[in-house]
Amino acid sequence: MTDLFSTSLIKNIYRKPSKKSEVTSQIIYGEKIRILKFANRWLKIKTYNDNYSGYITNDKLKEGLKIIFKTHKLKTRIFSQNKKKNFLTFNSRLPIITKRKKFLEFEKGKWVKRTDIKPINHKYRNFVKILKSFKNCKYTWGGKSYKGIDCSALIQLYYLYNNKFFPRDTKDQISFKKGKKKLVKFSKGDIIYWKGHVAVCLSKNKLIHAYGPRKKVLIMNIKKTIELIDETAKLKVKKIIKI
Repeated sequence: MTDLFSTSLIKNIYRKPSKKSEVTSQIIYGEKIRILKFANRWLKIKTYNDNYSGYITNDKLKEGLKIIFKTHKLKTRIFSQNKKKNFLTFNSRLPIITKRKKFLEFEKGKWVKRTDIKPINHKYRNFVKILKSFKNCKYTWGGKSYKGIDCSALIQLYYLYNNKFFPRDTKDQISFKKGKKKLVKFSKGDIIYWKGHVAVCLSKNKLIHAYGPRKKVLIMNIKKTIELIDETAKLKVKKIIKI
C-alpha cells in the first residue's frame, strides 16, 4: 500500500476502473489517499478523510506533501502565468513552497492569496455560512465541489473542514449518530434524513439541501419540503440528528 496526495483540482472516484462507470465521489487538491491496488492506468484507492473506496485515474498524484493550509471559500483563485482562470474548491489542502507579502506558492508557478487560506487546524463552527456558500451550485451525483455537489457531501464538507470524520454516503451517515424519528418542532442544526437524501435546518422554518429533482442547492421551507418529498418520492423522514 502506498500513500499519495492528489494534485488535481477535482478528481472523480469511479465505482469501476472505467470513465463509463458511475462517479461515486471525488477527491480534491491535497487530499490524501492510500493505494490499494494497481489496475493498468487506474488505481483502486481509499481516502484518509472518510475511508471511501473506489477507482481513480493514475495521474496528478504526489508523495510526501506537507499540508499546512486549507481553503475556506467556495472558490479560491489560482494565480499563474496561465491566462485561464482556475480555482481551488472549498477545503482544498495546500503545501507551501514560497512565501511573499500577499501571496503563497503551493505548486511551482501557482499562487494563492494569504487571505484566501487558513491554517490546517483552523475550525469553523458556523455551518450555516459554509452550507449557504453552496447555494445555487449544481446538483451532481458524487460531486463535492463548487462545480457540483450532492446532498450528503454538502453535510460532510462541514465536518471535514473541521477535521472531523463523517461518512460520505447518506446510508452511512444516518446510522453514524443517535437521533430521533420524529420532531414536532425543528430547530437550527437539525439534520433530516430520508432514504437516500439529507437536508440541514438553517432555522426553525428553513432548510438547505442539494436537491436532485431541481438540480441545485436550495433553501426551502421545512414543512413544505417534507410534504413534497412524501408526495413525489413516497419517502418519509427516517431520522433527525443534530449537526
